[in-house]
Amino acid sequence: MRDQLGIDWQTAGFVVLTTVSMYLVLVLCVRLVGQRSLATMSSFDLGCAIALGAVIGRTALLLDPTLLTGVVAIVTLFATQIVLVRVRRSRWVDRLLNRPPVLLMAGGVPLPENMRAAHVGEDELRQKLRLAGIRDLAEVGCVVLERTGAVSVVRRSERLDPWLFSDVPGAGRLPAAEAPGPASG
Repeated sequence: MRDQLGIDWQTAGFVVLTTVSMYLVLVLCVRLVGQRSLATMSSFDLGCAIALGAVIGRTALLLDPTLLTGVVAIVTLFATQIVLVRVRRSRWVDRLLNRPPVLLMAGGVPLPENMRAAHVGEDELRQKLRLAGIRDLAEVGCVVLERTGAVSVVRRSERLDPWLFSDVPGAGRLPAAEAPGPASG
């Protein structure tokens, strides 16, 4: 087999053992840390995912790190994620480490300066509005580019609670909140 494929049976067995082991350690760490590790990614989460991929890939292919070195690296990366999540609970630290949300539209009015700063083009904004089911700009209460990179589209007919936008710079531009009308029945 070594002559045809460039690998012997013993090495192939080690690759299988190492790959399955690394996968199981990853699943265990995700279970311990929770679903948050798989949710929408912040820049720190993205960095952790890239590092995890590198560690798992190198270990599975039997490159420099041994199986135990790879396991230690994965556990260390997840421990670092846990520490960062706890440190980011401080509002001051969170604001220092993460970009704030960006108001892209206030009412039906696009904010070109904010769109430029956030690197969001008009075509992308239109797409997000269509995906949210917006048929007319008069329906838009606001559009916010969230810290995760997701775009939130809030309809004008919905009440805009100021607390929900307290972390969004420029939220004072939002249209006055409309109180919900009486329930019809």
